[in-house]
Amino acid sequence: MGRRAVTRLIAMEADVAEGAAWLAGVEPRFAAALIQTGPLPLRLAPDGFAALFNKIVSQQVSVASARAIWGRVEAAGLLTPQAVRAASEDNLKAVGLSRPKMKYARALALADIDYEALRHATDTQVIETLTAVSGIGVWTAQVYAMFNLGRPNVFAPGDLALQESARMLFALDARPTPKQLEQIAQAWSPWRAVAARLLFTYYRIAKDRDGIT
Repeated sequence: MGRRAVTRLIAMEADVAEGAAWLAGVEPRFAAALIQTGPLPLRLAPDGFAALFNKIVSQQVSVASARAIWGRVEAAGLLTPQAVRAASEDNLKAVGLSRPKMKYARALALADIDYEALRHATDTQVIETLTAVSGIGVWTAQVYAMFNLGRPNVFAPGDLALQESARMLFALDARPTPKQLEQIAQAWSPWRAVAARLLFTYYRIAKDRDGIT
């Protein structure tokens, strides 16, 4: 991730398909995986405060729990920095936030992030801006950049699913460390975010095939 100006975003399925074709051309194992996965999903969601708040809610809880809590957050109208700043501790507790997540929600609400400007920032600037907020780590920032901002060359080497998928697809002796996977993924630039989509999709297929829960 350099400091060059952003010139290309993943905005539609055709962009993902272009990236997948490029990856298949440079890595035969990706080509083989794509036969199994078929067309890759766009996986692009809206950006902004609510998107990041949702990611904070989802940290370290099950998918079902995260959905239930987020449903209560939406029903309570806590979807803007102003609403979260005005909410009492009892309000935040009532929607299911733990004490640490209350702290992180308030930190995000007080961070005064310019989400419009973030759309035009470099990948490095996006990660630096988000990780400066308490409760947002590098993984969360990278996932936001990939799936909310459509950045084509961001990758999340610390993601366990990506590590395990790479181990299976590339027949590695062990799950790669974040540092090792980051090094491997350098060869997938400038489409590392599409490589992530491919590895996530391949991981789900491999789990279903092998009966892994």
